[in-house]
Amino acid sequence: MGGQHKSSKVTHPVIMTPAQCRAARALLNWSQDQLEAAAKVARKTIADFEREARTPYDRTLAAIRTALEAAGVEFISEDGGGPGVRLTKANL
Repeated sequence: MGGQHKSSKVTHPVIMTPAQCRAARALLNWSQDQLEAAAKVARKTIADFEREARTPYDRTLAAIRTALEAAGVEFISEDGGGPGVRLTKANL
């Protein structure tokens, strides 16, 4: 039974990769402190995630992604070229 629960978790979509988070901040010219304030997530959590030291809970990743999207970042899913980020047209 435990294996079934584990496999269902694996099928959840990836919310954001550490590289996408770093790239999104770079596009916005945001520091980790600015993302901390926007997402209401501890800077240490962001730093640990971006350096791939640990993976936060899905709800924490969702809060980070939501803050970045609200600031004008669009997340590009895996499409054969790898996941990425870009600014929305309104923010170019």
